Amino acid sequence: MQLFYKIFLALFVIFIGFNLYVMEWNLGFWHEENSKFILSMSAGILGIIVVFVLHFMSKLARKK
Repeated sequence: MQLFYKIFLALFVIFIGFNLYVMEWNLGFWHEENSKFILSMSAGILGIIVVFVLHFMSKLARKK
């Protein structure tokens, strides 16, 4: 995995971890107060998926 992908992977994992830490679990997962954290966490998960897709596509391009 290239350094570029590793940096973004680490950033997305840190974002997800921070959002899990800051979320107020006693209010409930879908509470209005937690909606900004859910949105940010879903963006982090989507970012991780995109990083793995880009890495896989770069591996396929190198093989050809």
